[in-house]
Amino acid sequence: MMIAGIDEAGKGPVIGPMCIGGVKIDESKAHILKVLGVADSKKLTPKKREQLAAQIKKHADGFFVLEISPSQIDELRKIMTMNEIMVVCFAKVLEQLKPDIVYADAADVKAERFAENLRRQYAKTSPDHAKKIEIVSMHQADATYPVVSAASIIAKVRRDELIEELKKEWGMDFGSGYPSDQKTKDFLLKWGEEHHGEFPAIVRQSWKTVENIREELNRRKELNIKEELNIKEELNIKEELDKAGKK
Repeated sequence: MMIAGIDEAGKGPVIGPMCIGGVKIDESKAHILKVLGVADSKKLTPKKREQLAAQIKKHADGFFVLEISPSQIDELRKIMTMNEIMVVCFAKVLEQLKPDIVYADAADVKAERFAENLRRQYAKTSPDHAKKIEIVSMHQADATYPVVSAASIIAKVRRDELIEELKKEWGMDFGSGYPSDQKTKDFLLKWGEEHHGEFPAIVRQSWKTVENIREELNRRKELNIKEELNIKEELNIKEELDKAGKK
């Protein structure tokens, strides 16, 4: 029996792509993942993740990483919620693996609803298999099922690779891309100031972080205009006083 795990990396960042990883392995050898020491990718060092990713791919019966660019995310968000986007993406990974059982990290406050939506979406392209497949969805599934941890690891490693490629391509270090990263925030603010509130294609334009920065830039602009007007007014008053003094 083939089992699979699906998890995401990069759902929250304001910069860079989101990656959805999927790993399929025969249940009879799934214990290998435990032996490898597969754990939640967030708790591992980048180097350890890379080492594990190579081992996971070596022992897996199938794996796939779906990459969604910032512009694709922005376009999808015009017609879907982020949770709905996750359902579509997970279903696309599922199409590539077609296991007997899939364990998915729930991208919804209600794990059961996520499983139902995933089955419904999957049925659009694989109606027969959607009826047979067992879908197990739960929160923090990567901490419970090694096969989900494995999926999380290959997704995270791929996203890290893409982020490094973007840094080289753009010739700048924008940090991790997460809104909580000060380096990322500083980069966005500096770029926004220099480009009049416009941001490059590597940035998710629909993120609240970008909206907040634009508001901050507008606020600063208004303050600068007020300061300039005050300075002009002071100069005019000074000129009038000077003229009056000369009389």
